[in-house]
Amino acid sequence: MRYIECPEEYTGIEKSLFLAGGITGCGNWQLDLVKMLGNENVTIINPRRKFFPMDNPHIEEEQISWEYEHIQKASAISFWFPSETLCPITLYELGKCSQYKKPLFIGVDSEYARKSDVRIQTRLARPEVKIVYSLDDLAGQIKDWIRIN
Repeated sequence: MRYIECPEEYTGIEKSLFLAGGITGCGNWQLDLVKMLGNENVTIINPRRKFFPMDNPHIEEEQISWEYEHIQKASAISFWFPSETLCPITLYELGKCSQYKKPLFIGVDSEYARKSDVRIQTRLARPEVKIVYSLDDLAGQIKDWIRIN
């Protein structure tokens, strides 16, 4: 496994997975998912920084631009909607990414307040995508994709 974390640039061409989902106001589910994926043959692109310099007036635009560019670069995108926050930006990204033809993996915490919205919108835009309701199941879907493709 290769690991890229914001603000590091990903310039590879190998199989890659962008970890979309909550960052602010929720636990570090990205670290948990990376551990679950172990040594799979994939490059993980993680937008969650170890250090987010709040005193930098340009950091918000830098972060959003980095995420926008790296979602485009990734060969697949996974989403996790944790229960602690509504994840408005993640919902926006899911809507945008649902229009892409690349593989899409969606996990929703069973206590997430807008899970019906995610389920209905996904069914309309990408009916082949099976939403799962645990991080373990999300990791399982991703592992299957890695091993088959």
